Amino acid sequence: MLVALQSVGDVTITIDRILITIAVVVGVFLIKRGVKRLRRSKEGDLSSMTNLLVSTLIAGVTASGVFVLIATWGLSPALQQASEGLDLGAQVANIILSIIVLGGAYALTDFLGQIIKEVAKEQDAIGQHEREMLHRSVQVGIYTVSGLIVLGLFTDNLGGLFVGAGFLGIVVGMAARQTLGAVLAGFVLMFSRPFEVGDWVVIGENEGTVTDITIVNTRIQSFDGEYVMIPNDVVSGTPIVNRTRRGRLRTEVEVGIDYDVDPDRAAQVAKDAAETVDRVLDRPEPQVIHKRFDDSAIVLGVRFWITNPTSRRRVKTQTAVISAIRSAFETNGIKIPFPQRELMARNEAGGFRLTEQTSNAEADRETEPDEKRQGPIETSPHGGEQ
Repeated sequence: MLVALQSVGDVTITIDRILITIAVVVGVFLIKRGVKRLRRSKEGDLSSMTNLLVSTLIAGVTASGVFVLIATWGLSPALQQASEGLDLGAQVANIILSIIVLGGAYALTDFLGQIIKEVAKEQDAIGQHEREMLHRSVQVGIYTVSGLIVLGLFTDNLGGLFVGAGFLGIVVGMAARQTLGAVLAGFVLMFSRPFEVGDWVVIGENEGTVTDITIVNTRIQSFDGEYVMIPNDVVSGTPIVNRTRRGRLRTEVEVGIDYDVDPDRAAQVAKDAAETVDRVLDRPEPQVIHKRFDDSAIVLGVRFWITNPTSRRRVKTQTAVISAIRSAFETNGIKIPFPQRELMARNEAGGFRLTEQTSNAEADRETEPDEKRQGPIETSPHGGEQ
């Protein structure tokens, strides 16, 4: 009987603990969710001090919930025993030294980042991409050394640790070989420098302006306003067209002229019209070539150069050149023909054709009176028509 009552009491206590745990977890979750909604609704209206107090409140509520759960499940003796086994008193110095080392590493990377930034401003050979990659490489190196120092403070068997890290590195490398390939390709792009931030490029089927180059991917903004992220390993393995590198770009518009027009005269008129556009460079000067015989016109190609090429500048210049050529052709009486077709008949063996004699006979037959076409009228013996 006593054993049964004790079992019932244990079950009741366990149920109470589960209910308290659920209540604490749900309460902390609802408080954090409510605070998050409040911040979102008051975004920009809350001061820095208010945000700090709210964060402190959330941290306090979470810590209180943890302490309640520890007391509810009776975990205090177990935690005390674990802390005694760690010998925290002997590790305090190592913990403080580790914090100092990591803080010094953070300060050193920030200091070196500022130096790299100042040096890059004075050197045209170091662009934004190279500066970013160099800063990240310095950060990785400093944090790696700092991590090894911190590990050395807490363990004496770094060799075994390195062996385990080596196996872990192999596993991670096999699982993330594509990401690692993109990282290596990022370093290759840093040294080869096929493009920089702000360049107008064509990478495979993507065309736009480079907005950012990271160690993993390259980001471009298309002319439709879309942002495209391309992994660096794809970039390094794809033909790249940089239309900004030389500082100038040649473009072309086509115009058709009538076959009755002298093509050399029309070409000279088109060239003079292109030279009047402000955005067209004088050197190299515009050039007009005879491209092909089209169905309804002789097609001329008007080629010209623009400086500081961008898609917007190219479109505006093409529009201005087309308007100038059209006005010049109208002034000089040069016709730009519409698409047209010419139909011609020919004699075919084994067929038939209409001649003038046959046509006249058919016309006479159409004009004969009805009586002639009907023939003579016969009469019956009774005097009536039959």
